[in-house]
Amino acid sequence: MPGKRTSARPHHPQPREGFVAVGFVRAPRGVRGELSVEPMTDFAERFQPGAAVWAAGVSYTVARARPHRGALLIQFEGIESRDQAEPLRGLLLEVPDVTLAPLEQGRYYRFQIVGMDVVDTEGAPLGQIQEVLETGANDVYIVHDAESELLIPAIDSVVQNVDIDANRMVVQLLDKTERRPLQTKTKR
Repeated sequence: MPGKRTSARPHHPQPREGFVAVGFVRAPRGVRGELSVEPMTDFAERFQPGAAVWAAGVSYTVARARPHRGALLIQFEGIESRDQAEPLRGLLLEVPDVTLAPLEQGRYYRFQIVGMDVVDTEGAPLGQIQEVLETGANDVYIVHDAESELLIPAIDSVVQNVDIDANRMVVQLLDKTERRPLQTKTKR
């Protein structure tokens, strides 16, 4: 029997109202106040020196950032020791949503898609998007209803319409699309 699919990504807190998450602070690294950050944006300029990001409602200015083992090592101005960096562990790095760059037609930010209601071309409800998986070829939307999970490829032949204002996506399911029952965790 197949096991439950688990995400390799940790569950992150939700951004504050009016803000969008651009990174997740994994932990301090070293003794000089650097932070290991999981980027949650495709826009690298969010972490250029001089850029402002918020964590727990406090604004921080990026002093320097560099890639390191699939993450970023970021140093904020005024954070110069591990003790000063430690309170940022596990926090989201956010930017105000008014600073988002407009996207080209047919492209959406992840936060606009997660939580969206999904219906088929006949209008039958399929569930709500819980997560977006990056697969390399195309994203895959993980859609849950009360009892099952549906994996929907984010390709033009499947996704027929996305209405951000109505929080609704219309999809044409592939013939081979199957619902998988949701597995509940059991205590051992």
